[in-house]
Amino acid sequence: MRYILLFSIFFLFLLSCKSKKEIPKDTDTYYTCSMHPQVRESKPGKCPICHMELTMVKKSNEVKQDELQLNEQQIQLGNIQIDTIRSGTIGDKLVLTATLNFDQMKSSSVSSRVMGRIEKLYYKNIGDYVKQGAPLYDLYSEELNNAKQEYLLVIDKKKAFSNEQTIDFDQLLLSAKNKLLLWGLSETQIKQLEINKKVTPTTTFYSTSSGYITALDVREGDYSMEGGTIVKLADLSSLWAEAQVYTSQMAQIDRNSFATVQLPDFDGREIKGRIEFVNPEINPDTRINLIRVSIANPGNMLKPGMPAYVLLQNPQRKSLTLPIDAVLRNGNGATVWVSTGNNSFKNKMVEVGLESDNRIEIKSGLAVGEVVVISGAYLLQSEYIFKNGAKPMEGMKM
Repeated sequence: MRYILLFSIFFLFLLSCKSKKEIPKDTDTYYTCSMHPQVRESKPGKCPICHMELTMVKKSNEVKQDELQLNEQQIQLGNIQIDTIRSGTIGDKLVLTATLNFDQMKSSSVSSRVMGRIEKLYYKNIGDYVKQGAPLYDLYSEELNNAKQEYLLVIDKKKAFSNEQTIDFDQLLLSAKNKLLLWGLSETQIKQLEINKKVTPTTTFYSTSSGYITALDVREGDYSMEGGTIVKLADLSSLWAEAQVYTSQMAQIDRNSFATVQLPDFDGREIKGRIEFVNPEINPDTRINLIRVSIANPGNMLKPGMPAYVLLQNPQRKSLTLPIDAVLRNGNGATVWVSTGNNSFKNKMVEVGLESDNRIEIKSGLAVGEVVVISGAYLLQSEYIFKNGAKPMEGMKM
């Protein structure tokens, strides 16, 4: 009985071996993880990373190696937007950082024309406004007082010797008067001296121009030498916007063109101006040059030291343009993602040019009519690297 049982088991085992057919391997499929597409296996199993069941994928449904395919849900979640590239216009707009400064062409200094001691200052604070003709300071000067005495003496001698023909008192009087004029006295002061016939110990000097005091170099009681500066005045009716320019940007600047000065402290207010000066010397340490744009300052609302931007606009020209966000740039060049149809995208290298108003010029690499990704390009780049482990244009240069 035992032998019969063993024989039956052996017979059933042989029968099962004969009925088992060998399953041929399908070389047109592979297994991958939906969460980790870099995992690829030749047989069913679990993902070694997240331990989810692998999904079978037909190789015939794969996109090309240099392309990326997304489903509708991925396109919606990634906000992938496309547009057809067309020919447009773009102009070179240069934005420079600037600072407002005094217009040196409208700045002046009031200097002492004769040596003496400052007895009184009528303006003692920087920023005070001085009108032309207003009294500025009182000066005690021995030399000036002696010149006044000489002038009065010549007048007296001329009257006393009116019939004298050998001495030209008119010439002596003119010479004494010219000395007083050269030392800063006005015609009115000299006339008053003739009337009063008295020399006062101090002499009042008046401002020769109007403006705000930007420097006050003396105090009451100080001695001022001949030619020494008393105050510096600045007229704020116009200002300079001084902008820094790199040497690589100099070729884009037309020295005879107009410029727009934008003021961030006044909600982006823009004032038209003209380029007045371009420094002929480059700073060898910073490789930076300086340009000045003169602007009007009605009401003296603008103050020196305020920040500003100088906008230089060159003429428009026809070219292919894209939104700046559509172009990805790195050390090797610039690339864009182009739609190849059926939710597939391909990365292409391009040569870029000018940038203006959130648009960028495409010099080469694309043609009119191509459909380009204008939103979500960075997401496509990340997805490609995630799936393939390398950038789409790795090792390539324009």
